[in-house]
Amino acid sequence: MLTGVSRVPLRRALADLPAYVPGARAAVGAAAYKLSSNENPYPPLPSVVAAIADAAVDVNRYPDMYATELTEAIAHRLAVVPASVVAGTGSVAVLGHVLTAVCEAGDQVVLPWRSFEAYPIAVTLAHAEQVRVPVLPDGRLDLPAMAAAVTDRTRVVLVCTPNNPTGPAVRDAELRDFLAAVPRDVLVVLDEAYVEFVRDAQAPDALALFAEHPNVVLLRTFSKAYGLAGLRVGYAVARPRLAAAIRTASTPFGVSHVAQLAALASLRAERELLVRVEAIVAERTRMLAGLHAQGWAVPDSQANFVWLALGDRTVTFAERCARAGVLVRPFAGDGVRVSVGEREATDIFLEVAQEHAPR
Repeated sequence: MLTGVSRVPLRRALADLPAYVPGARAAVGAAAYKLSSNENPYPPLPSVVAAIADAAVDVNRYPDMYATELTEAIAHRLAVVPASVVAGTGSVAVLGHVLTAVCEAGDQVVLPWRSFEAYPIAVTLAHAEQVRVPVLPDGRLDLPAMAAAVTDRTRVVLVCTPNNPTGPAVRDAELRDFLAAVPRDVLVVLDEAYVEFVRDAQAPDALALFAEHPNVVLLRTFSKAYGLAGLRVGYAVARPRLAAAIRTASTPFGVSHVAQLAALASLRAERELLVRVEAIVAERTRMLAGLHAQGWAVPDSQANFVWLALGDRTVTFAERCARAGVLVRPFAGDGVRVSVGEREATDIFLEVAQEHAPR
């Protein structure tokens, strides 16, 4: 039996820090489509499942701490040197390691808002201060305003493209202008968790920008397009000196042996997996077309989700979706993010959207 209350002081910064809110799950025994977490709706390929099973017999051993084989495979695929790739437990953990590696107490991190919900948490835990720059009404990042927000205290700027939860990707010309305006000693993190779903012809080639700008870091993940959300593996691509610092700041043995082998198997099965990505993109197109036909003004999503700016109606709409059998992700007061999933789930969601469509 526990007695008393812990009197150990906590960091004051945590008092006002909202906890990360995961996407809703269906109650035990309930039937509902989960469109709340931007997950890939397809199960792992048989070859990936086989790799997971093979890896399971070695879970009594620590994994390769530096995920050597995986980082070399990623480097080969991206045509960068292996020393530039750092693996971690999902791109969000890698972001935390990036911030830890470069931020001192009192430094500032410029970020778009609304954007990825974990950004404020990661920045605060790195002892830095967040500077939020509102996204534009169409859900796009306001890159000129973000550049203008940079001061001599800015250490990092976060560029989420496609932006989660609104969906649009930045364009090459605007990103190049932005990079030209940002001082070279300010790190620009291009968070590309959804890059495989981008079909905008004006979207940038982030690897080319990485090659041209030493202050650019890329974040990518196996959670979305590769369907390994449950195994937590992502990576950063950075100049070797910075990559070494990120590696030093990383959690030792963070990426499990199972996750490493599953990611390697996924890279080998990339052609099969990209067929699934095309199916998700096609379903996204159908979802957006249905919403437009109903009169919704929806951002041009280049990710595996769509965004409805509902304001005060957000929670009510999400509750109605849940009753109909689809779980969406509400951001109270702002809007709902709806992941692209099964065709049947899209049909149900569009039926609910029709009930609430603009008149």
